[in-house]
Amino acid sequence: MFRIRVERLIRKDIDSVFDVLSDHGNYRRFPGIERSVLLEPGKPEENGEGALRCLGSGPVEFYERITRYERPTRFDYLIERSKPLPFKHEKGTLLFVPEGGSTRVVWTSEGHIDVPLLGKLVFDRLVERRGTLLFGRLLEYVDGA
Repeated sequence: MFRIRVERLIRKDIDSVFDVLSDHGNYRRFPGIERSVLLEPGKPEENGEGALRCLGSGPVEFYERITRYERPTRFDYLIERSKPLPFKHEKGTLLFVPEGGSTRVVWTSEGHIDVPLLGKLVFDRLVERRGTLLFGRLLEYVDGA
């Protein structure tokens, strides 16, 4: 099983940080993400609960469903489908906590790669390392943008 947890204090107000991270259209600007498409709109906002988005880079694609949307403090997602490796995603959560004029973001993701033997031994560790690096870079980018 992979468990990713990245926490960062971003020197921006909670509404701005939530807007940047909850809007699928912003993800194309982030390092390591080439594609971000909204496939199904959510409610009460386009990127809200129920939204389905596809994020990708090269041959890698993740189809994420927003499962909880509480502006401006939280949103949850599940990876419903992925390429080229099959994910069994159990949860993804972004929490936003105001701290003065800044915002603490805690991003967690858990699941496992559904490949017999190699999934647990190799791919889960790889996803954990790469995911931690990618989430950290993304939050660093948001802090500096």
